[in-house]
Amino acid sequence: MAGVLDQFRNLNTRDPGSWPPLPKLGLLLLVLVVILGVAYFLDWQGQLEELEAGRAQEAKLKQEYVDKKKQAVNLDLLQNQKREIETSFGALLKQLPNKSQMEALLVDINQAGLGRGLQFELFRPAPSETVRDFYAELPITVKVTGNYHDMGAFASDIGQLPRIVTLNDINLNVGKDGTLTMDTVAKTFRYLDDEEVAAQRAAAKAAKAAKK
Repeated sequence: MAGVLDQFRNLNTRDPGSWPPLPKLGLLLLVLVVILGVAYFLDWQGQLEELEAGRAQEAKLKQEYVDKKKQAVNLDLLQNQKREIETSFGALLKQLPNKSQMEALLVDINQAGLGRGLQFELFRPAPSETVRDFYAELPITVKVTGNYHDMGAFASDIGQLPRIVTLNDINLNVGKDGTLTMDTVAKTFRYLDDEEVAAQRAAAKAAKAAKK
């Protein structure tokens, strides 16, 4: 051990070539470490980061490939489901009248009550419709009087109309003579024609642009 330490004593820093073997080896190792450190920070670090980014991109592309392969395998099933949804949607859409059929639907609602012997004290459609994505909703304030069974039959008749009509906010009161009075809001729906849908989308787009 003393011999090893003696090799590191009295080293001439101006003439490393005259150093004993162990100090020379230590200096070479130090120079090698410095070179490796400089190379890492100046070159290798960027390459390693690019390599890691490439690996992450590879994993992402592999996952996208697997997802698309699953979609391709299930393509026929998805297309069948889409056709079924479109068919069901079309059937539901047919239950909504267009603008020209709304007046006839209001008559049907009125006739459903009169046909059951009910007395209309109020039948007031709202002055304007509430427009949704692809349909418009028209609430009608209704007040009718009659007996219990006729009220139930009227509600059943409304549910069986070929067009969609719902009774909402139903309130029943019993008079002194036992006659029932029903206050309710009947909501009818119609689908928007192409021009109305286009106008609605344009208005929504304009409103969105105005917010920006």
